[in-house]
Amino acid sequence: MTPETVAAPAKPPLRERRKLRTRQALIDTALELFGEHGFDGVTLDRLCEAVEVSKRTFFRTFSSKEDVAMAPTQDLWAVFLEVLESCPPDGRRLVSLYEDALVESIGRMPDGGWAERVLASRKLAARTPSMSAHGLAFCDRVGGEAVAVAVRRFTLDATADGAARLHARLALDMLLSAFHQALAEWVAQPSGHTREDLTRRLRTVCAELPGALAATVEPRG
Repeated sequence: MTPETVAAPAKPPLRERRKLRTRQALIDTALELFGEHGFDGVTLDRLCEAVEVSKRTFFRTFSSKEDVAMAPTQDLWAVFLEVLESCPPDGRRLVSLYEDALVESIGRMPDGGWAERVLASRKLAARTPSMSAHGLAFCDRVGGEAVAVAVRRFTLDATADGAARLHARLALDMLLSAFHQALAEWVAQPSGHTREDLTRRLRTVCAELPGALAATVEPRG
């Protein structure tokens, strides 16, 4: 089959496209309103009125205001789980496989404003305690799902009963820690908030993991 004969990907059905547009409108409007008036200064009724949807429609899409405000990074981790389901078990260290899967996931994020939405979401989370709590619960849930995928798909080098799952969790927690550090540095920089720069920062932080594990302590002076 020549490149000219390859069929273009089929568009989602109209109903699905409408749902996706409504979802994106809720995210964009929520971040705009929360950024202007504060998270607690915008009621769910006001958000739904601004997007011209019912609360029933909102709750078919998101579970809470925190959920819609954190959707940009939550979408990233949803793609990460999809990538993890298909990446090849080729002898890499598990933490490197996780890292590569996350980098690929960042690359799959949409060009149209995803990085800007992540920046707005993270700045909002920094001053909204309920978003931080929501993020911790979300990370714990995603971590459990990622570990389940790793244990199911890969033969992990573990010598003790239960060590395979423990190793998978520890490797995933190292990646999460590296990502949060890279994300914090990315948010704090004065400009250059792109997917590519976030990837660069993630790679840089992950490169320090072996040194952090091997670091020893000596008395000062």
